[in-house]
Amino acid sequence: MIVIQDEKGLLRANIFAEFTVADYRELEATIIAKLKAHRKLNLLLDLTNMAGFTLDVAWEDIKFTRSHPHDFARIAVLTSDQWKGWIGWLATAFTDAQISNFTDSGPAEAWVRGQ
Repeated sequence: MIVIQDEKGLLRANIFAEFTVADYRELEATIIAKLKAHRKLNLLLDLTNMAGFTLDVAWEDIKFTRSHPHDFARIAVLTSDQWKGWIGWLATAFTDAQISNFTDSGPAEAWVRGQ
């Protein structure tokens, strides 16, 4: 399950339980819609409640990130599990966004907002 919040200057996506390809496609659609109004996006991806993800999500992420290499300014990945942080690391190969992993939401939000 995914919950997406569109806040001023920030797109926040919270993942709960299994991250499915349907969830990822919902995130993609939201990002594409938001890009119509903004040149670059800041994304806070909260994986603290994610139980896992399917391989098709990883493949979707690679395809989507490769097709939007310059559309993100900063991506903060919030997770307490290093393995889940791999999602953020993988994206660094396909985007020029600044990407950082965090274990605490306060510093993650401050960083992604550039504060």
